[in-house]
Amino acid sequence: MAFSTTEQSKDGTTDQPTGPTPRPRLHQPRPRLHQPRPRLHRPRLHRAWLIAAVAGAAIVTAGAFTTVPGLLVTPLGEEFAWNRGQVALAASVNMVLFGLTAPFAAALMDRVGVRRVVGGALLLVAAGAVLTAFMTRPWQLVAYWGVLIGLGSGCLTMTFAAGITARWFDRRRGLVTGALSSSSHLGQLLFLPLLAGSVERHGWRPPVVTLALVALAVAALVFLALRDHPADIGVKPYGAREFTPAPPSSPGAATRTLKVLAGALRTRPFWLLAGMFVLCGASTNGIMWSNWAPAAHDHGMRVTAAASLLSLIGVFSALGALLSGWLTDRFDPRRLLTVCFALRALTLLALPALFSSAVTAPMLLFVFVYGLVDVATVPPVIELCRRVYGTDGPIVFGWANAAHQLGAGASAFLGATARDVFGTYDVVWVALSAGCLVAALLATAVRATLVKVE
Repeated sequence: MAFSTTEQSKDGTTDQPTGPTPRPRLHQPRPRLHQPRPRLHRPRLHRAWLIAAVAGAAIVTAGAFTTVPGLLVTPLGEEFAWNRGQVALAASVNMVLFGLTAPFAAALMDRVGVRRVVGGALLLVAAGAVLTAFMTRPWQLVAYWGVLIGLGSGCLTMTFAAGITARWFDRRRGLVTGALSSSSHLGQLLFLPLLAGSVERHGWRPPVVTLALVALAVAALVFLALRDHPADIGVKPYGAREFTPAPPSSPGAATRTLKVLAGALRTRPFWLLAGMFVLCGASTNGIMWSNWAPAAHDHGMRVTAAASLLSLIGVFSALGALLSGWLTDRFDPRRLLTVCFALRALTLLALPALFSSAVTAPMLLFVFVYGLVDVATVPPVIELCRRVYGTDGPIVFGWANAAHQLGAGASAFLGATARDVFGTYDVVWVALSAGCLVAALLATAVRATLVKVE
């Protein structure tokens, strides 16, 4: 047995060990040339982004239905001998219900849950589209497309986007809200040219049924993936440090919505903001979504070309909304509104001279400028509602948005009626241009000071 010993000298030092020394190993282990890489833990994508994507798909689908009446004017007139006013009436009812449903849809989501309301709304939209494919009377178009689709799509507006953002995101709220708010215009961009081409090749029924199938597919996605609150699956909102429990159902939300409206009606800023938005709706989606394609067709432009231009307006509208939000944080919202309405007035006044059978450079310039100011009025009005009405600002904006849709519905019907009476849309563009100048003056009269709503 090998061992070693040490001896201590007289001066206290220790001598070297004595005895046999261990033999050195003849075969040392070779160092590994390729060390195994440590496994990196990649964080999983937060569920909130999936929820936002599903919500965006629902809003995109609802947005695809908004511009279809404009594509149906000519084929329905050829098949059933309906005039433009009869088709536009359905679009008007759709727009009015679209605006009036939103404040109550938000309260219903608090009561029974987001997934049930959104899924049910998509099923309602799909049912309206399927029934429209089998209609034979004008009142059926009003009932199916105006009422059913109007109620369903009214649940999928900016109030729905705001609710999803507030529940699921503690950070990046502005980014998500802006993206979801632009989703409706994305629906125009994705579906409108395809629908227009399909109408020209296969008639108006196949595109309507196709949209119904899309709505059913998205409804299935909503029921499978959408959740009401992060607490339902045991996660925190995106960017939050603490877990947030799901709030209890709010049976009194609808009552509060009506009380806030009653109080706002007694204040001067609400009437100014609502008046602005009536004129805003009349000069944007009210006239464009249902009358743009027929107006372009009057000048010999093909439906597919007119639909492509309307899609481009949707693209620039999304960009304009983002730019407007950035400018609202840096400038007086009232001045921004004044500039937007003034530019819109100039573009509408010039539009009769720009229409032709082909897409020209001046028309593309109109699409660019008009598109930038199309939705650019929304961020400053939201900010003014917040400054004037405080915590009730979102509800007040919901009612102002309802006024927006009332103006849109009136413009869709009266614009088509004016075309039937005068044989041209020129008088409509001039009247709407004058209305935008009035809206610009109303914007300067709003006092951005907090008022008490009782």
